[in-house]
Amino acid sequence: MGKSGEIRVLALGLIRDGERIFVSEGYDPVKQLTFYRALGGGVKFGETSRAALEREFQEEIQADLTNIRYLGCIENLFTFNGKQGHEIIQIYQCDFVEPKFYELKSLIFSESPQHHHRALWIDIARFKSGELRLVPEVFFDYL
Repeated sequence: MGKSGEIRVLALGLIRDGERIFVSEGYDPVKQLTFYRALGGGVKFGETSRAALEREFQEEIQADLTNIRYLGCIENLFTFNGKQGHEIIQIYQCDFVEPKFYELKSLIFSESPQHHHRALWIDIARFKSGELRLVPEVFFDYL
């Protein structure tokens, strides 16, 4: 999360394998709600969103990406942990270089020593049915 009153620019990678997508799990303690979103992270000053995407996947799960294709931009206004958030998200479709990532059940990665997240494959049908929550919801337009 950025500082209050700050717009964050993110690059997220939509990795699809048949009828499933690779997402990370998040939890909002205020809403007591588990949610899922594509992996990626913040774009640094002087860095392209594509470079940020590749760097974030390297840093978070040590994965190389291939077939990277720009899909579009989403503006996301939301509330997380009781605070207003505002993100500009550059979305890329991509694939993992290494086959092992397609065989994973799930993996734990850390954005910082305090924050550990689980990344896993989830069937798109579970999001479309409303059983699980994919954020931001505009992501459905790209599935």
